[in-house]
Amino acid sequence: MDASVAVASCLCVMEPASTGIGGDCFMLHYDNISKEVIGLNGTGRSPLKLTRNHIIEENKRLGRPDSKRIHPSSVHSVTVPGTVAGWIDAVKRYGSGRVDLEQILQPAIDLCEHGHPISEISSILTTDGWNKLQSSNKEHLLSCFSAVSRPLQPPQDGDLVVNRPLSRILKKVAQANSGKAFYEGEVARGIVDEIQSRGGLLTMEDLKNHSSTFVKPMYLDFLGARIWEIPPNSQGLVVLIALGIIKELHNDGTVDLFGMEQNSVGYLHLLIECLKLAFHDVDEYVGDPDFNNTDNVSVLLSPDYLSKRALEFNPNCALKDTTGDCSVPDPVLNQSDTVYFTVSDPEGNATSFINSVYTAFGSAIIPETLGGFCLQNRGANFNLLKGSRNCIEGGKRPYHTIIPAMITDPINGELLYSLGNMGGFMQPTGHVQHFLNLMLFNLSPQDSLDRPRICLSPHPDFCHLDRGRGGGGPVSNPVTQVEVEEDLDANVIAGLRKLGHDVRVIKGYKRALFGRGQIIKKTITDNGFVYSAGTDKRGDGIPIPLL
Repeated sequence: MDASVAVASCLCVMEPASTGIGGDCFMLHYDNISKEVIGLNGTGRSPLKLTRNHIIEENKRLGRPDSKRIHPSSVHSVTVPGTVAGWIDAVKRYGSGRVDLEQILQPAIDLCEHGHPISEISSILTTDGWNKLQSSNKEHLLSCFSAVSRPLQPPQDGDLVVNRPLSRILKKVAQANSGKAFYEGEVARGIVDEIQSRGGLLTMEDLKNHSSTFVKPMYLDFLGARIWEIPPNSQGLVVLIALGIIKELHNDGTVDLFGMEQNSVGYLHLLIECLKLAFHDVDEYVGDPDFNNTDNVSVLLSPDYLSKRALEFNPNCALKDTTGDCSVPDPVLNQSDTVYFTVSDPEGNATSFINSVYTAFGSAIIPETLGGFCLQNRGANFNLLKGSRNCIEGGKRPYHTIIPAMITDPINGELLYSLGNMGGFMQPTGHVQHFLNLMLFNLSPQDSLDRPRICLSPHPDFCHLDRGRGGGGPVSNPVTQVEVEEDLDANVIAGLRKLGHDVRVIKGYKRALFGRGQIIKKTITDNGFVYSAGTDKRGDGIPIPLL
């Protein structure tokens, strides 16, 4: 846990377009002594004074009277940042006790003060979000994200970047060893003043009242393994429903998983259709559990329900939405910026950790009196459909895309894999693909990460049909677009189109759409256990053993 928070804080310095202290986090932690998987929900809530009518009136003023969402650039998309509290709570409860928070955050502080050469992917992400930063802030505030040698310009691969304003805040948090250093006092006042100066409703009380939540993770047993996901308000339920439907289809003989080839037409069609069904369910049922009177997770994961959903699968044709009953967001939200990493230790413990500010630089709002970081725009995942579980309300957590995962042995509880795949609504699709790669096809972590991936997105030509449900995922209109990587076999692409799928081939750096995954494998041996790992070719990650 100590290493996880150290890595998380360093990534806030080194990849600010994707993550930062103005964002949120989720965590799954495996305790090797108890064989338990523990979850932490480190996501923030909307301002208590914010109402649905505020958003409706804002949309009218901005010429979007028919919009059913909060625009990602709106000041009202900013929710309370949950990351810092998540770090502190995780270390206090599950840290080793051998190092304190000052020592854990010191590497990030050093990177801020002495500078770091920016990596290739981070420089591209920063450049892509630069105009967004410029349009939202006074120019001098961009210096903390720019190259030392070329001030106020986006840094290029290898340029030195220094961020002393962020260092000052991290020092405050480290020395206090308390969330009060961030959620009360000068830092909180700087955040609140900035939001209120732009017409937002965030208050000091909103920050002071923030708390992380330790949660009981959900799981599904399949293929001799147990896959764990964070419960709502996250979209981890998509993974378990999709895999549950696939399980029922295999059990009733509709498909023969063991006779399928990885990334064949029939196999990918199966995944696409089951994921679409799962996204439909989650759009209907996922929201902040504190605002819902009923817990539907057990029902949605029951064999009875999953077998009924399996009846919707047609092996010969893509599912079309004939009811018009599906949600539609801005398709750019499918391509959110997030960091995921996983850490294991010599005692056999592991964490699966994910941090994000949502879209590139989040809201792009930098608190002027603080500098050094942007505030997230996670509130863009709320909807305005009155009565729906994810409708905007004050003090509510939004539907959340970021999800960590773990796989354990359902019999003895041993950890098998700690994994994740960042990338907005891509994440459940990535989890499903990796789980089956690892457990069905017995691929190594690196081989699973190297294989071509698919992604489901709302078709951009039909975004005007938004009905406003859910967080705005891939089943947003009658046509779900299926993106595939350029190295997927051309005959497979043709086969998917023949089945009725609208397929788009993604090339080059645009393959960031498919996220960046990391996987650690734990293998039990006669003398203990051995770790192996893989990192994504689409990013700048590395599997690194500390000896």
